[in-house]
Order: sequence, then C-alpha cells, then structure tokens
Amino acid sequence: MANSAQGAEPIVGQASVIDGDTIEIAGERIQFSGVDAPEGWQVCSDEKGSDFRCGKDAASALDAFLAASRPTRCDLVKRDRYGRFVGTCFRADGKDVNRWLVETGNAIDREEHSKGVYAEAQATARSAGAGIWRSQFGRSCPAPAGRVNRKPTCEGSKRNQ
Repeated sequence: MANSAQGAEPIVGQASVIDGDTIEIAGERIQFSGVDAPEGWQVCSDEKGSDFRCGKDAASALDAFLAASRPTRCDLVKRDRYGRFVGTCFRADGKDVNRWLVETGNAIDREEHSKGVYAEAQATARSAGAGIWRSQFGRSCPAPAGRVNRKPTCEGSKRNQ
C-alpha cells in the first residue's frame, strides 16, 4: 500500500467517529493530521483529583460537532503505518475539525507533525482549562505500556496511588 495520499481526491461523506482523532467515511479510516486525542478507554484526573473519561468525552464531543454540519470532507496527506489515511477534515460549513479538536481541549497539537499550526489553538484551550487541560498533568493520560489487562487510568490518579 502506498504511503503517500498527497494529490488524492478528498474523501467526502457522513463521518462515523472511531475515537477522538479518527473517523471513518465510506469505509476508509482517517486519522486527523497533527493532533492527538486520548484513546476512548483513557481516564484523566481533574484538578480536584476526580477521574473523568477524557477519551470518551473527546469522541462524544467530536460526534456532536460533526453532526451539526454534514457531510465531512477530508483532504488527505498520507497513509499511516496502520493503513489509515491521515488528513485535515472540514465540516460542510467549512470549519476545520482538526483545529476545533485542539481549541476545545479534546486533542493536543502534535507539534512534530503539525509544525505548530495548532499552537495558538492549544494555548487558548490550555489557558481556559478546556477538555483535557483540566487534567492535573495538563495533558491526557499516557497509555500504559502493554495496556492489556490494565485499568484504563492515569498513573497519577487516586486509584493507582
């Protein structure tokens, strides 16, 4: 399978949310370029030490955001190592889905991939304490190595102390 998708026609259609940074349109999985959302199973701790389902929250927020203006169009950049397309997606009203995820705190800017395109959006979310930025650690909980048979929690949450 070719790694490059540049120059490919955009994929347009009704998006199904797989997780906070991946959707599926017409049978094709699309990973949002330059952003990273917590996995659906991830749990984060807020500033008071209470756990919240940051991964599920991100996916639910994305689903509602996409449903407000259909269809979704994704401009493709490449295929990742899992065979998914990677791209920037837009709602029918033109709103940039990738940027929205970061500015609402539902994802973080993957600066090494975005080249800082979402840095300002992330600064806004972080200063507002939006989404995952209400987490004690200021980021989503890292996935533990070898997640199989482990609880879906942050290492610093009360349950793991």
